[in-house]
Amino acid sequence: MKATFLYGPGDVRIEEMDRPTLHDSTDAVVKITLACICGSDLWDYNESEKLEVGRPRGHEFVGIVEAIGADVKNISVGDFVVAPFVASCGVCDFCVKGQNTSCRKIGFFGHGGGAGGQSEAVLVPNADGTLVKLPVPVDSPLVPSLLTLSDVMCTGHHAAVTAKVQPGETAVVIGDGAVGLCAVIAAKRLGAGRIILMGRHEGRTNLGREFGATDVVSERDAEGIARVRELTNGDGAHSVLECVGTASSMDMALGVVRDYGTIGRVGAAQYESIPFGFGPLMKNITISGGVAPARAYIDELMPDVLSGKINPGKVFDLTVSLDDVPAGYEAMSKRTALKVLVKP
Repeated sequence: MKATFLYGPGDVRIEEMDRPTLHDSTDAVVKITLACICGSDLWDYNESEKLEVGRPRGHEFVGIVEAIGADVKNISVGDFVVAPFVASCGVCDFCVKGQNTSCRKIGFFGHGGGAGGQSEAVLVPNADGTLVKLPVPVDSPLVPSLLTLSDVMCTGHHAAVTAKVQPGETAVVIGDGAVGLCAVIAAKRLGAGRIILMGRHEGRTNLGREFGATDVVSERDAEGIARVRELTNGDGAHSVLECVGTASSMDMALGVVRDYGTIGRVGAAQYESIPFGFGPLMKNITISGGVAPARAYIDELMPDVLSGKINPGKVFDLTVSLDDVPAGYEAMSKRTALKVLVKP
């Protein structure tokens, strides 16, 4: 079968490999029917070292279960499923509290040399605790939005939850990528009265307005902070959803949050420290966030996708075949595409 591997900056290859087989009694093998490229994939694509052995790519997919281990009870062969971006057991002390990304048996797609989610099939560890059945046919127009539950919609929701978005209050979303736009959806869903989107790509910010942003700030850094302060009568926002992951985006988050406000940071951090000195301490600012426990959010968010209340699948603006995945990476890297669907 075909699978995607990264060999260094700008070097994505589609290679032939053996189809996955069951390793443990709790495994499943899923034939992928739709996948996508994540913004976090671009960090490695743009900045990784040259690799002698390819690194499997992809952690967002839906598909049909082809095989299950003897101890898999909740999932059957033939089920149409979505997978969150990490595998979890569903029964340990972390999982039962909805903290699946700290599962004591956490698993990752493609680790150990297997195929990742940008392939024709993938091995899923801890299948019962990981996979979620989808109550729609494979060709349903809802599938792209359901696919976002594997990562970006749940990550945007995590930003809103950890930033403590409250009904009627002001939220600032930093970043107009797919996660940032899903964070706009999440902030509106939680009742934010005003949603200020900080982004500078007009096509994306227009989609942000469609999703619920009430204001757009295209300025960055000090100018962006000043503009948000102007829009909020000098106070800043109750909740700041940081969806980029750079040091400058974190600086902006600290600059636009109001006293006693909360920052929910979900961008894949490309920095090692946060400038949190005496000034922010005096303002009683809370910094929260982290890797989204997507599995814990899927059951909550799926009904809104199925009912059409939210349509995060609109973040996809380019579809490629598996053979054309390298071109999909290039398009996202050059910002000619927001988020790319992959049809194996």
